[in-house]
Amino acid sequence: MKIIDAHAHIVQYIAGMGGAGELRSIGDGMAVYANGQVVRMIPEQFGTDSVTPEQLLEVMDENHVEKAVLLQGNFYGFQNYYTYEAVKKYPNRFIGAASYDPYCAGVEGIRSYLFEELGFQIVKFEMSTGSGIMANHPDFRIDSERMMEAFAYADAHGHTVVVDIGKCGSASWQIEGLRKAVHAFPQTKFVACHLLAPSDKDEARLQEALKLLRADNLWFDLASVVHNCMPDQFPYPKARHYVSLALDLVGEDRLMFGTDIPSALKEDSYGNYVRWLQEMPGLTQKQKEKLFYENASGVFVS
Repeated sequence: MKIIDAHAHIVQYIAGMGGAGELRSIGDGMAVYANGQVVRMIPEQFGTDSVTPEQLLEVMDENHVEKAVLLQGNFYGFQNYYTYEAVKKYPNRFIGAASYDPYCAGVEGIRSYLFEELGFQIVKFEMSTGSGIMANHPDFRIDSERMMEAFAYADAHGHTVVVDIGKCGSASWQIEGLRKAVHAFPQTKFVACHLLAPSDKDEARLQEALKLLRADNLWFDLASVVHNCMPDQFPYPKARHYVSLALDLVGEDRLMFGTDIPSALKEDSYGNYVRWLQEMPGLTQKQKEKLFYENASGVFVS
């Protein structure tokens, strides 16, 4: 069965910026925020403070993954040119998304470079309170004039828009604002990351949100669903339950496999991130083909 990982990352340098200030490498895959908080950013298996395209390809090849969509955000720091170089070097393996802060004073020049000169066709907006737009712009609203203008730019240029609205129930988890944006631009493909990032206790919130967000131009990736459901453990029954719920509410055409590599590998193997979904009871072969390949191909490749 062919597989596209719809949510992956490469990292040239750890250069994040979030609610705790700048995030910088201190060696051995670790990094420190400006407030002194130390976090592991790169799993030990990589043995460095970066994740190269070749390292990602090695993991993909071991697990028979054909392509990966390279997303980015302020957790690692924007990696726009590094992503561009990876796609240029491996065009049959990688699909690249650009990212930028719509609140930058020089936003027009940034967009001209990323989308007209470098040629990105996908834009990713990390909106979370921890390391996204809202971390640095605490009054952020998804349906604000600034963000709606950013969506309008993507719409006018035929770009796919990927959004991470943060953890379920957080201040950036603005379901009504996302719904407004999705309906305002019906010709634009939107992808919401992490199946809206519910914890193991957020089933009612997830159910209501999925009902509100049903739309022909909105898809959901399944990256880090298992992480957000911890202490759920492999084969991740709670995460599987959420996938079943999503299949019932938005349908098999709206969901896409993803892993959130490399950070996800701090907790489990890439192989298990394939197997929890691939071996999920009740999934038909046709559904697996859609979740693992066909849906992502239609959103990101076609």
